[in-house]
Amino acid sequence: MEKTKVLFVCIHNSARSQMAEAFLNDLGGCRFEAESAGMEPGTLNTLVIAVMKEAGLDISNNKTKSVFDFFKQGKKYHYVITVCDEAAGQACPIFPGLIAKTIHWSFEDPSSFNGTYEEKLEKTRIVRNKIKTTVEQFIKAI
Repeated sequence: MEKTKVLFVCIHNSARSQMAEAFLNDLGGCRFEAESAGMEPGTLNTLVIAVMKEAGLDISNNKTKSVFDFFKQGKKYHYVITVCDEAAGQACPIFPGLIAKTIHWSFEDPSSFNGTYEEKLEKTRIVRNKIKTTVEQFIKAI
């Protein structure tokens, strides 16, 4: 049976899309194959690395990837899911490849959080938990 291929896309591929990819591969790995990429790949967010480690997933060796590289490689996906924060006015990128369905999930960007390290860590945990719940709902629905 072919796995359902999913691409998570955000601006920098440094936080939300990385978390979504890790959760889908962990929770739905027998049915799904997830990747993530960004329009302008940045540096993996250290807060995200920490909160994912708390959840039992080590993403510290992940690299940020370019959505354009995936397009040039001719990759095809059943779903492309954008994870930008529309409430903050973030423009969500699109993946120009052939896909069956595009979905949008809006999550706050951990790189925009202010406060002490502990305050930013707590806000990142909240985003992590929302992403995990949304991924679980996606797995049940597909």
